[in-house]
Amino acid sequence: MRLDHLSFAAGPDGLAATTARLGTLLGTEFVDGGNHPRFGTRNMILPLVGDQYVEVVSVLDHPASDKAPFGQAVRARTDLGGGWLGWVVRVDDMAPVEHRMGRHAVPGNRRRPDGFNLEWKQIGVRGTQADPQLPFVVRWEVPDEEHPSRAAEASVALGSLEIAGAPERVTQYLGESVLDALTDVDVRWVAPNGMPGIVAATFVTPQGEVRI
Repeated sequence: MRLDHLSFAAGPDGLAATTARLGTLLGTEFVDGGNHPRFGTRNMILPLVGDQYVEVVSVLDHPASDKAPFGQAVRARTDLGGGWLGWVVRVDDMAPVEHRMGRHAVPGNRRRPDGFNLEWKQIGVRGTQADPQLPFVVRWEVPDEEHPSRAAEASVALGSLEIAGAPERVTQYLGESVLDALTDVDVRWVAPNGMPGIVAATFVTPQGEVRI
């Protein structure tokens, strides 16, 4: 289990404006990721050093965005002005996670602009909706070379995360030490002052550190 990516919901000004603003801060450009037909959303991504990435996601004018938990979560965060939606961990074997949560993972897919269909299984989005300090879990069903972190050459790395919440709560939820899942990232846990979840992420760029 390891950190796979961070999700950021686009603001009311839309996906293009949000990614342009973040790209300017980070001194780089996001890549068009394509649509999530099952969730009624679309994204743009920024590959990071270390096989990780950031996605900025927005809802489509599609019925799935009102029915799918992920679409609902994105819409709710956008309605609040946009911002960090959550963090996602990657596993090689979903069976122990399904057993722990007492339900099956659901399929997900994203049709890239080049026509390639990215596929994965995911579980825990409703947990993230209820308590945003909790991650959801994915298992990719594509070769490693098709992972979104390989979409472009990475020049930015994730340096640290600030999460409002309690590591004990996340460890209890995951069934594995959250410190083990986040070994590649410096994490600072802070007491929630309002909504739990990601407070900020600090990125290491060629121009220096940037906190978002």
